[in-house]
Formats: sequence, structure tokens, C-alpha cells
Amino acid sequence: MTVLAGFDIGGTKCSVSIATVSGEQPKILNKIKYPTPPSPDEALERAIASLHQLIKEEKVDRIEAIGISCGGPLDSKRGLILSPPNLPAWDGIDVIRPFREFGVPVGLQNDANACALAEWTWGAGRGCDNMIFLTFGTGMGAGLILNGQLYAGENDMAGEVGHIRLEEDGPVGYGKAGSFEGFCSGGGIARLARQMAEERIRAGNPPSFCRHLDELPHVTAETVGRSARNGDPLALEIYRIVGEKLGKGLAVLVDILNPERIVIGSIYGRQQELLKPIVMDVLQKEALPHNLSVCQIVPAGLGESVGDLASLSVAMQMCKQIHR
Repeated sequence: MTVLAGFDIGGTKCSVSIATVSGEQPKILNKIKYPTPPSPDEALERAIASLHQLIKEEKVDRIEAIGISCGGPLDSKRGLILSPPNLPAWDGIDVIRPFREFGVPVGLQNDANACALAEWTWGAGRGCDNMIFLTFGTGMGAGLILNGQLYAGENDMAGEVGHIRLEEDGPVGYGKAGSFEGFCSGGGIARLARQMAEERIRAGNPPSFCRHLDELPHVTAETVGRSARNGDPLALEIYRIVGEKLGKGLAVLVDILNPERIVIGSIYGRQQELLKPIVMDVLQKEALPHNLSVCQIVPAGLGESVGDLASLSVAMQMCKQIHR
């Protein structure tokens, strides 16, 4: 039985977890969450203390490895976090060195790569040599498993698919109007929905998810999805647009990387009934048939728990490297 530890660093919260792996799925024994402190030093000190606490409470003799997951940009080789947008104070912060006191291997990956490792190791990507994981949550990023190993690129920036421009204009995502992230992310869907809802409200034909202008700030991808499932015409139109752009973005990935499986997280899993028929129709038209014939498009097998297992999968990867 292997015991692993994970540290997830987010813009609003951090979590430290400890888990055992004895079969196909890890079992999280315990976890400590806390709001992300303004100071990186404080966040790391609390993480170290939390891990000591978990080891003591679970009566663990030894952990085998520690994995750390954080939004990029970062330098996985040197263990540095390089001022991510949601963590501007974390500029050049060495997050690996403090964990050296545990005397075990420590690894760092950006959150999309870590989620890709989790799905590849324990989820919908098991058994694949060539797999793409798409976050499709707050943002749109990708983790790439190519030829049986994680591909992070020259400076850990591989997989930034959200920056691809799909249209000349459209919702802004990743700082670019009409981008993959602009159309296919929680924030992008909300922006598109607010724009289209405002037009309908001013024309005297408000959608069910937003009756008045003062409700516009409360529109989210989730509220629009719920209205679409209830048959609201505008909500269905919004998700038709999102599905078409998702299919267009996937076609680029299918043609360039020729994957066996594309695993899509978060929103796709929740709205698969709405999105899948549209996505597959666009893929049939846009992607090379020979490439598409060998590629499956599936929701994340780990569901909403993929984020919890992300850092632990980085730890598992460190274990595998040691035993090669």
C-alpha cells in the first residue's frame, strides 16, 4: 500500500490531503482546507503544519511522495510558482524546498496537467497512450498525455488551448475576444449569456434565467444550463453556440495531436446531454475522418473529485519515476 500526500494551491483556498493507493482508486484518508493567505510564506507554513497533523492523526509511518498542484505559469523543474493571475504575490516562490523536510520526492505541476495525470492514472484516461484532458471550468486549459507520458512543453506552457482564437469576435477569455476560453468556460458562457439576455430584455422578450437588467450580474453558466434543460429558447441557443465552438476547438486538437481519447471536465460532464450531439455533429464536419475514427470524447471519469485527486496524481507520478 502506497501513502501519498497532496497540496492544492488555489486563488481562494488551499488544501492538504493524505491518501492510500492499494488498488485502482486512491482513498483519501483525511484533508485540511484553509483560505489562501495573502502571504506565500504563511500558506506554505500552514501546509507543512497541516501535513504533519494529518500524518499524526492517521498514524502514518511514512509517506512515499508529495505532489503539488497550482495554476500556472510555473517552473516544474525548479519547483517555482511564477505569479499566476489569481496568485500575483506568488512570484518566483519555491514551493518544493519547504517540503524537503519530509525526506521524500516532491513534484509540482500546473492544475490542468495534474488533473490530466489524475484522469490518466485513475479516471477516464486509463489505458491510453495519447490523451487530452480539458478543464472546461472557470477557464479552458489542457493537460497532454502523449506517447505514454505527460507533455508539459519547453517551459510548462503546453496545453494553453484556451488562448486559441476561434472567431474574430466573441466573449473575452484568456485576454482574447473570440477565444476557445471565451466561448468554452464558466466565465465565458456567463458573459455570452449576459450580452444576449440584455438584448432580449431591452427588446421586451426576456429569457427565463434573467427577467430584468438588474439580474444580469447573477447570470452564470449553471443558471443558463438549468434553463436550457427546461426548454428556454435563448438558453438553448447559448448552449448551441458553446457546443459548436467546443466542437470546433476539439477538431483542431483531434487533427493536430491525433489522440485516442479527449476527457473533458466540469461543465461538459454537467451539460453533456445538451452539448454532446452538437459537438459530435461539428466534429464530423470539421475533423479529419481518419483521426476522428480513433478518438473518443468522454466526460471526466473522476467527476467533481478530479480536483481533489490532482495533486495526489503528481505524487503518484513521482513514485513511478523513482521505481523505473
